[in-house]
Amino acid sequence: MFKLNNFIRICVAIVLVMAIIYLGSLVDFLFKPILSLITIITIPLMLSAFFYYLLRPLVNMMERKKINRSLAILLIYLVFGIVLVGFILGVWPSLRSQLLNLVNNAPSLFASLNNQLQELERSEFLSNFFPKDVSPSTQVTNFLTQGFSFLTNYVTGLFSVISDITVIMFIFPIILFYMLKESGDFGRAIVRITPKRFHEEMAKVIAEIDRSLSNFIVGRVLINLALGVLMYFGFLIIGLPYALLLTVIAFIMNFIPFIGAILSSVPIVIIGLIESPSVAIWSLIVILVAQQIQDNLIAPYIFGKQLAIHPITTIVLVMVGGDLAGILGVLLIIPIYMIIKIIVVRVYEIFFKRSWENI
Repeated sequence: MFKLNNFIRICVAIVLVMAIIYLGSLVDFLFKPILSLITIITIPLMLSAFFYYLLRPLVNMMERKKINRSLAILLIYLVFGIVLVGFILGVWPSLRSQLLNLVNNAPSLFASLNNQLQELERSEFLSNFFPKDVSPSTQVTNFLTQGFSFLTNYVTGLFSVISDITVIMFIFPIILFYMLKESGDFGRAIVRITPKRFHEEMAKVIAEIDRSLSNFIVGRVLINLALGVLMYFGFLIIGLPYALLLTVIAFIMNFIPFIGAILSSVPIVIIGLIESPSVAIWSLIVILVAQQIQDNLIAPYIFGKQLAIHPITTIVLVMVGGDLAGILGVLLIIPIYMIIKIIVVRVYEIFFKRSWENI
């Protein structure tokens, strides 16, 4: 009877939650201002959280050296400003030149790619791998068309999200400043609003979430930087055109777990193939070697086994995140999954583990 009553209460709670959601959907005009506000602050909050975990260790170290926390943050802002100016003056002209050159030469590059593919089609060795009624050049052309369409849609969606760049650049440093200045206060505030008997467990949950996010973000940046350096020098050695631009694209794309590495490899191999089949093969070798060094040497050293997520789980999460919220969903889905997993495991240990294991 006791278990039946519990089951009925859970069912009633679920029905009430669904009824509230349904009624809320009928008066969605009341929630549109809230959704608009969330849309505006999502990007600044993401950037603030990202740089918070990157800069917090540095701020803490400066504070331990008796530097006022607010002054330490302002000094870091000054250094970042100098680095940004150095990037604009030193790196951006070369990057911009490569980007404009790639865009302007796109028609001739596609013509060269088509010629290379036709040469490969006439190769007696490769022709054995394709049916006679299948044209590799046609298949690749269709693939590129679909790829550019996909990329255009996502870039359009991204610009629609970050269209108000002025608001973002104004809000982001302010939010980041207060996050760094009041580090830990948010977690303590969450602990205080929970019942006293759960304060200790909630503090452990907050600490575990904070540690996991910090390890994930800092580790991901370090790994991507190492991968970018390896790939860039490899591309320079083999003479791959647009080496800097392709490395920057690979660095950014690799923030998308698992799938990003595959997507970033496509333009690299295509540019290599336009240059020559041998450059395409060597560019693929550089990517594979860099990925192996990352996966087997760098990532285990930085992450250990703390953030081990099965590749299938990663693929499913990325697909779900992309379907739900596009690029933002892809970037946020892994951290959200980590937070939910920590909470679910802790709730299970507190409320259900002992009673369920004794059944």
